[in-house]
Amino acid sequence: SQTAKMKLKHNINPVLLQFINFIILVYSLVTYIPWYILSGSKQAIAKAKQVKARPVNNKPGSAYRSVNSLHCLASVLYPGCDTLDKVFKYAKTKFKDKKLLGTREILKEEDEIQPSGKVFKKVILGKYTWLSYEDVYIKAVNFGNGLAVLGQQPKTNIAIFCETRAEWMIAAQACFMCNYQLVTLYATLGGPAIVHGLNETEVTTIITSKELMQTKLKEIVSQVPLLRHIITVDGKPTTWSEFPKGVIVHTMASVQAMGAKADTGNKQLSRPVPSDIAVIMYTSGSTGIPKGVMISHCNIIAGITGMAERIPNLGEKDTYIGYLPLAHVLELSAELVCLSHGCRIGYSSPQTLADQSSKIKKGSKGDVTTLKPTLMAAVPEIMDRIYKNVMNKVNEMTSFQRNLFILAYNYKMEQISKGYTTPLCDSLIFRKVRMLLGGKIRILLCGGAPLSAATQRFMNICFCCPVGQGYGLTESAGAGTIMEVWDYTTGRVGAPLVCCEIKLMNWEEGGYYNTDKPYPRGEILIGGQNVTVGYYKNEARTKKDFSVDENGQRWLHTGDIGEFHQDGCLKIIDRKKDLVKLQAGEYVSLGKVEAALKNLPLVDNICAYASSFHSYVIGFVVPNQKELAELARKKGFKGTWEEICNSPEMEKEVLKVLAEAAMAANLEKFEIPVKIRLSPDPWTPETGLVTDAFKLKRKELMAYYQMDIDRMYGKNVK
Repeated sequence: SQTAKMKLKHNINPVLLQFINFIILVYSLVTYIPWYILSGSKQAIAKAKQVKARPVNNKPGSAYRSVNSLHCLASVLYPGCDTLDKVFKYAKTKFKDKKLLGTREILKEEDEIQPSGKVFKKVILGKYTWLSYEDVYIKAVNFGNGLAVLGQQPKTNIAIFCETRAEWMIAAQACFMCNYQLVTLYATLGGPAIVHGLNETEVTTIITSKELMQTKLKEIVSQVPLLRHIITVDGKPTTWSEFPKGVIVHTMASVQAMGAKADTGNKQLSRPVPSDIAVIMYTSGSTGIPKGVMISHCNIIAGITGMAERIPNLGEKDTYIGYLPLAHVLELSAELVCLSHGCRIGYSSPQTLADQSSKIKKGSKGDVTTLKPTLMAAVPEIMDRIYKNVMNKVNEMTSFQRNLFILAYNYKMEQISKGYTTPLCDSLIFRKVRMLLGGKIRILLCGGAPLSAATQRFMNICFCCPVGQGYGLTESAGAGTIMEVWDYTTGRVGAPLVCCEIKLMNWEEGGYYNTDKPYPRGEILIGGQNVTVGYYKNEARTKKDFSVDENGQRWLHTGDIGEFHQDGCLKIIDRKKDLVKLQAGEYVSLGKVEAALKNLPLVDNICAYASSFHSYVIGFVVPNQKELAELARKKGFKGTWEEICNSPEMEKEVLKVLAEAAMAANLEKFEIPVKIRLSPDPWTPETGLVTDAFKLKRKELMAYYQMDIDRMYGKNVK
């Protein structure tokens, strides 16, 4: 079974193991009845087994809907709140003096010189300081009015190019109120992509931070001829005289001060209607130049209505930690869900998230330890890192400690697969691991890319909470599916949200049909109010990716391949773009190959590649430095990190490990990489080789490794 495959290996004496298993059995029998009566798990187990979505009719290819919205899809969060400004006004009235946005104060910044000579910036941070719903509302109103003073007109574009922080959300709410179309750009986008987004949307104003202005905007501002105003959210930069004539730099505070004094007599005229564009979100996309997705007010509201329904008891007791890019639809949607339900949002960054994060000075506290959030969103890359770090720590334990952890881990895995909880293990064994994320997390939301079964189960076990894996795209306003909290199965993304319906369309080339048995399979199409308007100034691409049916329902053709299980839950099994036909006619799913090998301790990241002109798969691997160095030591190979990675001998050794793992994962012989290139440098969004959600950018990776591809395909492999 899958549970057996995911169990950790121990080295306990068989006789002792029998005795331990007997004690566990006695403990389970003694505690089962009181636990069953007191914990309410009876309902949870029953809910987990229920059908979660059904097809609307019996025809093949029929759309599946959540059982909670079979007859009518949900589209509005609160009655009458059909635009985002109305949603915030409702929340402000209801939660007036409650804390909304929190930011940690910087007590001290210092440079730390590493043994290698590199200088790392370290910070010591204080407590979170909070703005209430009322505070944020007033700041947003003033900022919106101030932008009008600067000449911003309703239904015109304004760009935000800024890190995730409270000011980002205040600026966004100001734009929603005044019907300005907010153009969002990732802070990690490269220069040409930023120039493309700013010029395509013809913005005259950009909201940014001092750091991004100095590091990114300064170099490209001369290539954006229409730019007139730059607004920095964190005070005026020290040197800004180099900017071209006609560009004025303002601070956010000065624009708010202008707005506070302004006459707002004609304000009512500029209020948005549901079909107005709220956001033009540039996707960093895994292919080509970024596309601007036009998302209307009603698209976002439908999406967050669907998401909120999957989070039980969401409300004023919840604290969410915001650290993913707000220019990503997953983070923006999650924060808008929280804002509309009275939750607190404490801001963070990947560099200050945990006590061990790169910018946190040793001995001081990371953001999760200080904030103690109850809700958190993460992309699989971050969860994979946590998983590998904890497992490395487990391997460094004494034999007794390691075996105790493994026994508890395997025992809890068994219990979870039956729908049971393990309060004793949670408090005695996993408490310390749980504290890595603050100790209070009740739901982890995961999206952006597929999460491996092993990592998902690890998070369930060690952090003692459900992992709500979801599926959605920028083009569907982030909404599609999310697993229910009592569904502890792995490898699936849950049932359609109450705001949308999903159907599977035959894809003949890949051999996927919605009449397949036991599960219907095909390309995933999402329909509902959350499906967006299309791509900005790109009619051809909009026609290709979107369609409207005879009932006027709008559908997004995702390019992902899925299958529906009997309980109405969706599983992503392939992607059209990832399917390559080898010379001999076999189809290889690159995503499937990567998923099978990505969780090896030796692998930090992997990209599989195949060409239709050749008969075998090759790969690029970012190895784990500690694991590869240890493997090199065992094989007697000496050299620098670059020399180890460039060594054909070490490539062969890593290939052996990959081949073993591939066989264990039941990959076909033709799917196993035959040659690899070890990359000494990690792939980060800054390198342009992965997106902000750490999805592989295949086109860029191919260009970057073209010489290696030529080398690996230069000779036929016998």
